[in-house]
This record gives sequence, structure tokens and C-alpha cells, in this order.
Amino acid sequence: MTTTTSPGLSSAPAPTQQAGVRWRVLAVFSLGFLVSYVFRGVNLGFAPHLTRELGLNAGDLGLLTSFYFLGFACAQLPAGILLDRYGPRRTEAAMLLVAVAGSLVFALAPGMAGLAAGRLLIGVGVSVCLGAAIQALSMWFPLSRMPLLNGVVMAIGGLGAVLVGTPLSWLLSLTDWRTISAGLACMSLAMAALLWFSVPDKPRAGKESLREQLRGTRQILASERFWRVVPLTLLNQGVFLAVQTLWVGAFLRDVPGFDPATSARLVSVIGFAMMAGCVGSGWAARHLERIGVSLYAFAGIGMTGFIVVQALLMAQVPLPPVLLWAAYGVFGSSGILTYAVLARSFPDALIGRATTALTLTVFLATFACQVGVGFVLDLWPSSGGHYPKAAHLAAWGGLVALQVLAALWYLMGARRAPAGAGAR
Repeated sequence: MTTTTSPGLSSAPAPTQQAGVRWRVLAVFSLGFLVSYVFRGVNLGFAPHLTRELGLNAGDLGLLTSFYFLGFACAQLPAGILLDRYGPRRTEAAMLLVAVAGSLVFALAPGMAGLAAGRLLIGVGVSVCLGAAIQALSMWFPLSRMPLLNGVVMAIGGLGAVLVGTPLSWLLSLTDWRTISAGLACMSLAMAALLWFSVPDKPRAGKESLREQLRGTRQILASERFWRVVPLTLLNQGVFLAVQTLWVGAFLRDVPGFDPATSARLVSVIGFAMMAGCVGSGWAARHLERIGVSLYAFAGIGMTGFIVVQALLMAQVPLPPVLLWAAYGVFGSSGILTYAVLARSFPDALIGRATTALTLTVFLATFACQVGVGFVLDLWPSSGGHYPKAAHLAAWGGLVALQVLAALWYLMGARRAPAGAGAR
């Protein structure tokens, strides 16, 4: 098989080098997703400083942070077309330059409008990081390995959730959020260069015209296979991301009453648990399929487990907090398995658009959840930035109820799981 190389690579990899190229592709695209994840959660650490310096309330914080997810979501369908047309390497490297600009705008912004514009640009810039990774892996690895490999990508990306816990708190004790934002711009620029120069392209059997690409996108959006997995996935991932990247700190402070240091440690626990859950669920999915448990069913079990964990946290059951929040991280990562379900459900030429279409729904849900939680909290009077326990429980209770309805819809499709859901 002949491959073309990216700039900086002198020759195409020989057959004996294929394994090394594959693992380099996995490592580099996973690091790209790590950059994306750091940007997702960094406002969790910035929030107290933004509140103090700019006088933002809970609704403002929710709206500001969610602009990242809005930009991310709005870019998904165009990004899917770019991925399927130009490939993951060139598309992600070019779009990360938009994240560089957004991070600099955020660092220099004098007020809410500039901060929101910066977050929006960042969201657009990193919008392809997950879709590019999934597409690249589907091109270089057998599809039977996708649940595990997607889990590895999510686990490495999940390290970003760890970094926005205790490590970010430590950095903020040394410098301010504007300096850190400028540093994130430099990190994004370095990641773009790494992608452009260090991984090869893999040629495909021909390119579709734009009209054909749009027809393929409509085919995905009209597919029952797609919409069977979307509601539960978007709520699983949307709720998890909305809480993990912003509202978990306020919940830990106001409901169980933890101090900032304990809360920061538990945020890092969630990140580590999410990493373990991503890899563990991918490994388990591949082995369970061998004994007849479908990937569709296993993903549903994991996402239902996430609903149960949220109910336990709301009820404040007398279990160690580390255990409960670790379970939150493990089961909150379950939705990633449905990306592998979709990768098996559509032709290779549509995988980029299928995964970005799913990500579109996830990030629209995350946007809505972050804004919605802030809106609900502001229905109660705050005191020194703190909200009553009832306010948090009302917000979480509404989200859990939606997830239960989505789980019932998902269950209805269990007997006719998406075509191609078996390993191959």
C-alpha cells in the first residue's frame, strides 16, 4: 500500500513501519484532543477569578463558558465536510490556529463581550479534535479495535480534566488567568505544528464533490440508526461535560460543603476516573462482544449507570466521596462508546460526518445544560457566591429526568441495534 507523507516526512512508511506510524497517529491525535479538553474545563478554575474581577453571576458564568460549546457545535457539520474532503491532519492543524486566536482574544479581553468572543473562537478552533482523531484511527486501524482506541483517545484527553483541577489551582496561585490563557495559545500553536509535520496522510479512493458530501450529510441526519443513539448520548455527554467543566465546583461547595482544596482534588479524581473508564470500557466492550453482549447494549448499560450515580450524589448517600465521584467519572465517559457504534453503522466515506454530527448534538446539549443550570441557580438568592442546596438539586433533578426518558428511547432500540454494530 502506498501512502503520501506530510511535510517533514521524507518518505512513505514501508510495510514494516506501519505499526510505528499507527501508534504515532494515535499519540499525536490524542494529544490534540488533550488540548481540546483543557480548553473545555479551564473556566472551572478561572470562574472565581472572573466573578471577583468582573462581577459575573452564575448565569453569566454559564453563558460565558458555554460559548465554547456553542462555537464547537456550530462548526461540527462544516468540520465533518472538511475532514472527509481534506483529511484529519490538515483540517485539525489549520483549525487549531483559530483556537490560538481565540485564546489570545480571551487573554486580552476587557469584559464579557471579549471573553465570550474568545471562547467562541476557541470552540470553533478545537471543534475537529475528537472527530479528526476518530477518523484518523478508523483509517489506520481495524474497526474492531475502535471501542478500545476511542477509549484511549478519551483517556488521554481526559488528562485535561485532571489538569484543570489541582494543577490549575496551583498555577493560578502563581500567576493570573490572562497569562495562563496566553500560554494556552502557545500550546495550541505547538500542537498545530506537531500535527502538520509529524503524521502522514493516508490517501483514499477518491473525493466526493461538495454536492455529494451534502447528500451524505443528509443521509446521516435522516438515518434511524443515528437518531436511535443520539438522545441518550447527547444527554450523557452533555450533562457530564457541563458539570465537569463548570458546575461541579459549585455543587461540591454548596451541597456537601467541601472546602476549595477538597473540591479541587475531587475534580482531579473525576478526570482520572474518566480516563480509566474510557480505556476500561473500550477494553471490556471488545471482550464482551465475544460472548454475545453487543456494543450497543454495553454502551446503554454504562449511560444508565451514570443516571444512577447522579441520583446517589443528589441523595448524599453515606459512601466515600472519592468513590462516588470516581463512579461519576467512569460512567460519565460511557457515551464515547456510541461513536464506535456509528463508525460501524456508516460507510468509511461518511465516518467523519457521522461522528461530527453526533458531536454537534452533544455540544449543543452541553451549551444548553451549562446555561440552564446557571439559569436555575439564579432563581434562588445567592449569598457570597453560594447557592442553596435546593437550587443545585432542582437543576440536577431536571437533567436526571431527561436522561431517564432518553434511556427508555434507547432501550426501545436494543432489539434492533444499529446495523453493522457487530465487530468486524
